Amino acid sequence: MNDQISRSRCRKLIATAVLIGTSALGQKSPAPLKKIADIPLPGPAARFDYQSFDSTHARLYIAHMNANQLLVFDVRKREVVANLDGFPSVHGVWAVPELDRVYASATGEHKLAVVDMHSLKIIAKAGPIKYPDGIAYAPTVKRVFVSDEHGNADAVVDATTNAMITSISLGGEAGNTVYDPVSGHILVAVHEKNELVSVDPASATIVGHHPLSGIKSPHGIALAVKARLAFVAGEENNKLAVVDLTSMKVLSTYPVGKDPDVLAFDPGLERLYVSAESGTVAVFRFGLGKALMPEGTIFMPHAHTVCVDPETHLVYFPLENVNGHPVLRIMELALRAGPAAEVLIAEPKSK
Repeated sequence: MNDQISRSRCRKLIATAVLIGTSALGQKSPAPLKKIADIPLPGPAARFDYQSFDSTHARLYIAHMNANQLLVFDVRKREVVANLDGFPSVHGVWAVPELDRVYASATGEHKLAVVDMHSLKIIAKAGPIKYPDGIAYAPTVKRVFVSDEHGNADAVVDATTNAMITSISLGGEAGNTVYDPVSGHILVAVHEKNELVSVDPASATIVGHHPLSGIKSPHGIALAVKARLAFVAGEENNKLAVVDLTSMKVLSTYPVGKDPDVLAFDPGLERLYVSAESGTVAVFRFGLGKALMPEGTIFMPHAHTVCVDPETHLVYFPLENVNGHPVLRIMELALRAGPAAEVLIAEPKSK
């Protein structure tokens, strides 16, 4: 019986090795992503930052940070719709189709820019915000929350009046800011405190401090809403934490590329993409319970920002310099988990 169990586990290990590109023999992993297209982008070969996907209008909004421009890309036609000026040192961007608005961090002006989706014109700027970065929208109260990274706060802007409401002190540098539609809370990563902060958007007050054990200088955040998980990356120690959004406890940590920045989660394929300043992109998928299974890494210079289309599952990387010009690299999964991997996932660990 023991021999049969051993042979069964061995077959499962080999099958999984073929699927995810790793093996007990230390074979080199194949790339988890393959290139579909490189689309030339306008502007100089300069740094990009956050992206925001608008599924309603099939558009991708890209912050071309060091070009001071906001790019609008049609994902169906695979062409640039507009290249907007007036966004000094733009960092964060967030599309809100229900309001026909796009919000972008005009960091060089210490303000949040408000763009009309139809005219693609800036209609307002709110502030002052010392160093606006990541952006989230709370639909229940129609408020925009902005990571004030160097101001050690989260700024709050009224989406109806486009006026600054208040600034919530965090006691440390603000990482990314996201909205959890289940709890109705805004979640903010706080660097020096190594914690995730919960904010009630209606009262604009902190309602929870949640330590991120095993993480140093948390910055990037992505949510798996249905699974009630948050993924938080530590810039300083190159680790990814999986946080249970019910208990707000860290369940596990995983190594990722040096200086992780932007994260993206595909709920349909249950894939997580972690992009790092080093250019290393780590790909994970759900495993047993709430664990993650690494699918491998891929290296692309300046690939520190990532966005995924939840319908087509295509993954977008704006790269600042490919042969002297910026491009939008479109990729897809090279390999998807099949029955053999599912068998292995379903097998509980022996005690």
